Amino acid sequence: MQNSSDVIIVGGGPVGVALGIELARRGIDVTILERHHEPQPVPKGQNLTQRTVEHFRRWGIEAELHGARTRRDGQRMAGLVSYGTLLSGFHYPWMQRDLVGAFYSAENERLPQYATEGVLRARLAALPAATVEYGVTAERITQSDSGVEVEAVTETGERRTYHAAWAVGCDGSKSRMREAAGLTQTQADHDRLMVLAVVRSPQFEDLVSRLPPTSVVSVLHPALEGYWQFFGRVDAADTWFFHAPVDPGTTADNIDLASLFRRAVGVDFDFEVEYLGFWDLRFALADAYRSGRMLIAGDAAHSHPPYGGYGINTGFEDAVNLGWKLAAEIEGWAGPRLLDSYDAERRPVFASTRDDFIDRSIRVDRAFLEAYSPEVDRAAFESAWNARADEAAIEVGVYAPNYEGSPVVPGTAGTPTARGDHQMRARAGHHLAPGRTSDARPVFDALGPWFTLLLAEDASGEAVERAAKALRIPLRVVRLATESSESYGARGILVRPDEYVAWAGDPTEVDAEAVLGGAIGIATAFGALRTAVEGSPARSGV
Repeated sequence: MQNSSDVIIVGGGPVGVALGIELARRGIDVTILERHHEPQPVPKGQNLTQRTVEHFRRWGIEAELHGARTRRDGQRMAGLVSYGTLLSGFHYPWMQRDLVGAFYSAENERLPQYATEGVLRARLAALPAATVEYGVTAERITQSDSGVEVEAVTETGERRTYHAAWAVGCDGSKSRMREAAGLTQTQADHDRLMVLAVVRSPQFEDLVSRLPPTSVVSVLHPALEGYWQFFGRVDAADTWFFHAPVDPGTTADNIDLASLFRRAVGVDFDFEVEYLGFWDLRFALADAYRSGRMLIAGDAAHSHPPYGGYGINTGFEDAVNLGWKLAAEIEGWAGPRLLDSYDAERRPVFASTRDDFIDRSIRVDRAFLEAYSPEVDRAAFESAWNARADEAAIEVGVYAPNYEGSPVVPGTAGTPTARGDHQMRARAGHHLAPGRTSDARPVFDALGPWFTLLLAEDASGEAVERAAKALRIPLRVVRLATESSESYGARGILVRPDEYVAWAGDPTEVDAEAVLGGAIGIATAFGALRTAVEGSPARSGV
């Protein structure tokens, strides 16, 4: 049996399905191969940032996402950090993503990954350009100058061959696509075996009720050298997951969960185990995200410990960044540098997330535990502990992935990074903050599926529109309310399909050809631009 499409996605987890949605909603024929018929019932990937929920809003399923939550309204999504034990009395707020809510067009959410996947799968099934084949495992993947071939087997043993112009591996940290593409990865092993346990315990629920309202608790114990023990709410009632370091050689047969819980909480409590698994604490980052016509995204491209709720959100951002660029390549109007900018933007952002947030938190926690103890000097400990609460709030604000210095963000310097700041002002390479159109709609809802030019009510965008027509770039023009153009600090803003700003300024003074050409990855001289796109008519996009 042979099948043909524009894109094959190997792996139908949340990132693979998100990429499928991004492509199929633009009319790109996509086939997704996934081993599992149903999402795996392991409660990982729980914390969804405002940025991730913006994606669901754009896909038309924000209400469905909120409707799939397993927590009750009013149950707080933010977390706590505790010292010593859960009930020690030393704790401060953590992961307060609501502090930056004003800079996004959606609210953050919390629900198990399998619930999120259910919403995504339903949306993908409604898109005619998408085909999903469950119970199929890719076994051999090869590429040529013109396309990719995937040889796969079904759960019944049937052999199938799939052909596509492009293939993307969203098949996890042990990615077959990454291996087939010859993409190496750099690993940093922390030499820690970790346990993941999911338990039901009304008694533990009662213990947590003694704390300020929370859904996640990280417990710092001096003996663990900065590595966390943490509990996370799974449902509205009494189910929680638990991560913690365990001794080498620990297995499901010899683990003493009761002792681990006692150490983390400070008291014994009754519980029923629903799931038990183990994983190695390590970081991994592919040395490239593309080899010819084969690309990788999500855990296939990068993986890290589940600290801080970055993982699934980073994977979704991969899918959104890659989706529009790959679609533009297939449509025929992408420049030669556009698809490579996926690696140039997303890989350094993950490296920064790893180094500046996750790994840094382990090192900072370790240094704190070595320097301070309430048993040695309570006053000094309490002063330093209270200071950490302020630092935790700051960290939420400085996690602001941006693409300054990207090869497709003209006029910016530096390197894309996860560190930044939140501003209402529109800045090239940064996420667009909320605003209103001249007819009072939210700006986010007025953005097009390709590029959008936001204009002050009295500004002229003729030069930009002419350049877009010459380059065959699909462009929507939207007028801004006066207060929004003032808030953005620009009379004209070119917004990419992923809601990042490509350029901001005065549209009557800009070299429109250079800006638009740079934003799609081709030369910045107008003559060279015209030559680059000549003879490659775009397919009509939505």
